[in-house]
Order: sequence, then C-alpha cells, then structure tokens
Amino acid sequence: MFRGSFTALTTPFLNDAFDPASFEKQIAFQAANGTQGIVPVGTTGESPTLSHEEHHQVIELAVKFAKKHPMPNGAPMKVIAGTGSNSTAEALDLHKFAKKIGADAALSVVPYYNKPSQEGLYQHFKTLAAASDLPVILYNIPGRTGITMSNATTLRLASDCPTIIGMKEATGSVDSCSELARLTANIKNFTILSGDDSLTLPMMAVGAQGVISVATNIIPKQIRQMVDAALENNLTEAREIHLRHYDLFKALFLEGNPMGVKTAMQLLGRDTGEMRLPCCPVTPGTRTALRIALFNLGLITDNIA
Repeated sequence: MFRGSFTALTTPFLNDAFDPASFEKQIAFQAANGTQGIVPVGTTGESPTLSHEEHHQVIELAVKFAKKHPMPNGAPMKVIAGTGSNSTAEALDLHKFAKKIGADAALSVVPYYNKPSQEGLYQHFKTLAAASDLPVILYNIPGRTGITMSNATTLRLASDCPTIIGMKEATGSVDSCSELARLTANIKNFTILSGDDSLTLPMMAVGAQGVISVATNIIPKQIRQMVDAALENNLTEAREIHLRHYDLFKALFLEGNPMGVKTAMQLLGRDTGEMRLPCCPVTPGTRTALRIALFNLGLITDNIA
C-alpha cells in the first residue's frame, strides 16, 4: 500500500501567508505525473515555521485536493500527513487530526532536540500507534533530530505495534538500510522508503521499496519511472535515470532543504520562492548550480543566473 514514489510537498507562501491556490496546483501537477502519494507538512513543507492552525489547514487541504485530482489511472494519491513533534502530546494531537480528516497515514519524525533514550523513543511512538488505526511511517533523520533511532528499536516497534508499517530511512547510510531490511524482512507489510533522493536506487537495491522524495517536486514522472524500474528489477533503466538526474539531486541540497527545491521551483515559474526565517534565499553560486542542473535536463532554456 505504501511502496512507490511519494512527494514531500513544499508549502507555498505568498506575502508570508500560506497560498492554497498554488498548493492545489502543486498537487494537481503531482497527480498528473503519476506520483503515488503526497506528504504535506514534513521538513520540505517547512513544518517548524507553520502555526498549529496552518499545519491543520495544509493537511486538510492536501486530503481534499488529492481526492479532487486523481492520478491518470483514476485512483487518488495517498496522503501521508506529517504529524511529528518533539512533544508526544503535540504529535498525538496532530496524529488524531490526520485520522479525523481522512489522511491515509502519518509520517512521524524521531523527536528532535530532546535527545530521548531508545526507551523514550519506543514509548513515544508506541503512544502514537495506540491512539488510532491510522498507519504510521516512522522517520529517522539524525542529521536534523540530533539522535538516531536504532534499528533494534524500529524492529521492536514494528513487532509490537501493528499500525507502524514503515520507515522513511534518512540516516544517509546504505548499511543502516541494509540492516533494517534484514531485521524487518519477516514483518508483514513493513515498508522501507528512502529519504534521500541520491540514495534511493542504492537503498532499493538492498530492500527499500520506494522513496519520499524532494526531487519529485521538480521531476515527479522521472522519479516514478526510476522507482518502478527498480521494483521490477530493471537495474539498467533505473540506473540510467538515477545517473541522468544525479547532479540535480545534489544541487537541491547544497544549502539544505527546502531552500534548494523552492529556488528550483521558482526558476521553473512554479513557486514564489518565499520561505520563512530562518530559511532564506540561497547564495548566487547555489542558484547558478541549480539553474545549470535544470538546463542540462532540458527543464529551462538558459543557464545564466
């Protein structure tokens, strides 16, 4: 149910306010290009700078627009709502709201800044999983949270909590992904999704079954084709797509996320490029690198900054 190509959506702003009209256009673009699911209000969606009310609004509209704009085969995209927090109580509130408004699953990040123990992580996610029957995809990204959830803790959660059905693997380590795939191989319906565009193909080679992607904001059809090829064990085609777009993958993260992807979308005329502080515009050098990557893929007609 949750394997394939999923887009970590940006949150569009206009004069520092959330722009629902642009958000709908983004979701329609994803659907038209065959993206199997969308993930609103994750890191790419600037969740740390959205108010609680805005967080609710973005999730609710994502569900509404996904139903309004089905994929070419007529099926609606899945909506995996970003509901994570470093406060269990706040994450629980967001989790219950996502269930209430009809999201298909929740993406819940490892609690950041607090640096809880592995037992604390277990109890945090067990509390969320017990709150409803909404499927939960864990999100392990130590580069942002300051702590790594061990694969042993993930295995414990997946074994004890039927609603925990996957992991967004963003440790940056193919070794870690390999270990997790081995440990969870016998757990029914547990899916590993890459959280790094440049590592999607390597991670799929060792057991991941798709990606929650930033690059799909730019090239959704191409990432879907790469993931489909990898799932069909067509390594030659998947590798060709991966290598062709590798420079874009790297350029998008030269100054972090969502700074790179919002700049790229602005260059394509699909976003204002507005971000909320402390996120800010990229340097001229990064803007040029993004422009060159887009130009080399034929997505824009010149590479002059």
